[in-house]
Amino acid sequence: MKYLHLVWAALFRSKTRTLLTLLSVVAAFLLFGMLDSVRVAFNSGGSVAGANRMVTMSRLSITQMLPYSLDAQIRALPGVKRAAYAAWFGGIYRDPKNFFANFSVSPDYLDLYPEFKLPPAQKQAWLADRRGAIVGESLATRFGWKIGDTIPLQATIFPTKGSNDWPFTLRGIYVVEDQKMKGQENVMFFHWTYFDEANDYVKGRVGWWIVEPASADAADRVARAVDTLSENSDHETRTQSEAAFNQSFAKQFADIGLIVTAIMGAVFFTLLLLTGNTMAQAVRERIPELAVLKTIGFSNRSVLWLVLGESVLLVVLGGAIGLGFAALLVPVVSAGSGGMIQLPGLLPQTWAMGLGLAALIGVVVGLLPALRGMRLNIVDALAGR
Repeated sequence: MKYLHLVWAALFRSKTRTLLTLLSVVAAFLLFGMLDSVRVAFNSGGSVAGANRMVTMSRLSITQMLPYSLDAQIRALPGVKRAAYAAWFGGIYRDPKNFFANFSVSPDYLDLYPEFKLPPAQKQAWLADRRGAIVGESLATRFGWKIGDTIPLQATIFPTKGSNDWPFTLRGIYVVEDQKMKGQENVMFFHWTYFDEANDYVKGRVGWWIVEPASADAADRVARAVDTLSENSDHETRTQSEAAFNQSFAKQFADIGLIVTAIMGAVFFTLLLLTGNTMAQAVRERIPELAVLKTIGFSNRSVLWLVLGESVLLVVLGGAIGLGFAALLVPVVSAGSGGMIQLPGLLPQTWAMGLGLAALIGVVVGLLPALRGMRLNIVDALAGR
């Protein structure tokens, strides 16, 4: 690297242009780092090994409901400590813009979520009220609800007696103490028995089961046993980790992986054009300088590596800075989501892929200008031809 000072000086010959290009590279790799964390988050969590909570859903789709008759069989399996069930309701409060998750659940559903703190008196009031509901503190604060209020939901899937009106009475407000998981307070729960009796079309059907194995070591065995119950039936199940289930739930709205890939592809295509134009213009302005270098003894290969090194240094430097910013921002985004988005941070493979892409882009955009500099004729260049 004895010529690093020459590469550095050439790179910042036009400071404004270089800094603007560098900022573009930083922004591109900042986006890459954060999007790759999203991709990793939505492609992980498939294994149930060591899971404390698992979710059993239809093997076909999360939208396919399962027979309630599986409940007693799942609870009776060896290795199952506890189990509860739920079903997506999808009701709307006043306006579709007010969307929040709402489920019908079994009476013991909260027993599997000790992080949801509900006062015992409120829990008893909820259990005693057929149309009772409980919500998270954040959701209650958002809409100004208090205990005893009526919450009217409009059904989007399940009408009742020919109407979409489903009124519920607020009987409890739970709290999640972990500040990183505050997003879990934006959920409403009500009784599955009420849903099952009151809806017009679906009877004796459950969306999914939450299964807690007796020990984390038994998770794999329990998952296989649960899925065996409905093997070769018209309602085969798939038991997976809670993280994988959450990913499946999100993927029903959009193909996250495809969206991330499309965005990154567009970003890097634009980056290629931008940095390629920068390098071409920089070399074109320095034709006489490159000719002088050749005149004082620099070989064609040396000129090639000088220009190529300048291009690679520009993109790798911007890429490293962008990935560094992404590493700092990913935990902030996860914390700011209140637990709704659990990003893994920038993994070593993300760093390796990012820096590898930066080096590759640097070579691609610098190759043609470098070849032009290498093939430069000294006489023509100094004569301005």
